[in-house]
Amino acid sequence: MTLKIKVDDPTHWPNGLEKWTPIFLLHLGLYVSICVILLLSIPNSFWDNEFHTVALVLGGLGVWRYSWWFTHAIRASIYGKFIYPRMRREADQIWKSGWRPKHLHFMMTTYKEHVDITQKVVRSIIQSVRNADVPATIWLGSNIRFDEDVVIRLLKLEARDLDLNLRIIRQNVSGKRAAIGLVLRAMSRLPVQDDDLITFMDGDFIIAPGAIEKCMTLFKLRPSLQACTTDEEVICIGPKWISTWLEMRFAQRRLAMQSHSLSNRVLTLTGRMSVFRAKHLLKLEFIRTLEADHLTHWLWGNFRFLSGDDKSTWYYLLSQNAEMLYVPDALGYTVEIIEGSGLDRMVQNFRRWSGNMLRNGLRAIQLGPNRMPFFIWWCLIDQRLSMWTMLVSPMLALLSTFIYGTSFLVAYILFIAVSRLALSMFLFFYARRVTLAYPAILYFNQLINASVKVYCIWRLSKQRWSNRGNQTAGMDDRSALEIFRNTMAFYCTTFSIACLALMTIIYAGLFDLPNLNSLKVL
Repeated sequence: MTLKIKVDDPTHWPNGLEKWTPIFLLHLGLYVSICVILLLSIPNSFWDNEFHTVALVLGGLGVWRYSWWFTHAIRASIYGKFIYPRMRREADQIWKSGWRPKHLHFMMTTYKEHVDITQKVVRSIIQSVRNADVPATIWLGSNIRFDEDVVIRLLKLEARDLDLNLRIIRQNVSGKRAAIGLVLRAMSRLPVQDDDLITFMDGDFIIAPGAIEKCMTLFKLRPSLQACTTDEEVICIGPKWISTWLEMRFAQRRLAMQSHSLSNRVLTLTGRMSVFRAKHLLKLEFIRTLEADHLTHWLWGNFRFLSGDDKSTWYYLLSQNAEMLYVPDALGYTVEIIEGSGLDRMVQNFRRWSGNMLRNGLRAIQLGPNRMPFFIWWCLIDQRLSMWTMLVSPMLALLSTFIYGTSFLVAYILFIAVSRLALSMFLFFYARRVTLAYPAILYFNQLINASVKVYCIWRLSKQRWSNRGNQTAGMDDRSALEIFRNTMAFYCTTFSIACLALMTIIYAGLFDLPNLNSLKVL
């Protein structure tokens, strides 16, 4: 199967007001006009006596969530417009002065990847080494000979003039974590220096020109910097709506990453591509954490993590109080091939991402605010709070509609249309292109994500990674113990949702609760 992968030149992307085309502005004007007309023409039930408390609850939650969103937007703007540009100017001067790292290391893992993708990935590495003009080594963690032959042939054809070595580490244990661990163990047996830079990258990540140089100079500029992660853009081979959803996700990622970087930390060192100083990576403790990261859970016992190697590397560096940054102008392209149901792939991705966040979030919170900036610590807490608060408004809408009729549902839909447009306006500044599909996609993204998190929080051992050989963990055991655990997980999920619904009902005053006088037995 031959894939048509088009890598756009980022210098040709529209910037600033160029994204706001006349067609989009026309659509935006129609959207706002329709919302205003509906708000003026449809009776607004929000401030009716029976809905008064419900409206206050929704308004209170909205003020809290939108204030938090606005805080991230302000922090991201400060980092993107003031802090990072100053760092970039200073770092560029270092590059112009002639400084170069002594050696570059590319740790690349691949498993049955499409030949077209592998060739583009390797070519992007070759171009990065050529531009940097320093010795480099590709450490290829592989599982089959086919992937290795593709890389070998391409390097022989296009990299003969470079000081570029290839070291192949064949896995004897399945899984990406094992591949990375074997590569790091191989590195530790060679004279890799503490200040050498190691780029972790997946076999489907294409490095844009200039990305490696932009990362390298930051490590020279900031001796305390231990890791950085880069910007991403998606090349989606699949349904158009999935591509739009992923573009919106990456816009969210840019906003959040820049906000977090203002505190010299990030909340994940993205596995697609991150650059590390070798100081921590070759320690046995780090390697064992990455290879065999695990969690001891009151219900599921002791189980190992399947995916989420990027969260394990992040957690280790966070525990060491290490500085981590997001580099907004160092770009790479993620290739997503969607086969089969797009919705099923979307939910599977949410299960993997949310599971990785939940498995690592609690232990990161337990490190305490003394081991990281307070803002980052609170962001970790907010991740766990937001999955519950997001479900309150749809619960209120359904319960109020059931009790009072459809008039409230209409008002709620208008509330969602207006509020999600307001949030999308922030995302438009971080998106490569703007579309009015964002408000609807954003709402369903938040709703599905919150629902999946509530499901996963009671099933942390159950893991699936469809694009890595469809690996699974904790999915098939039908022993009596596993049946008991699944039953308990179902009970805990049902009980937690019921408690959330009850608290929502009580707080919003949807029902009059019985008092002591009404409970007296005559």
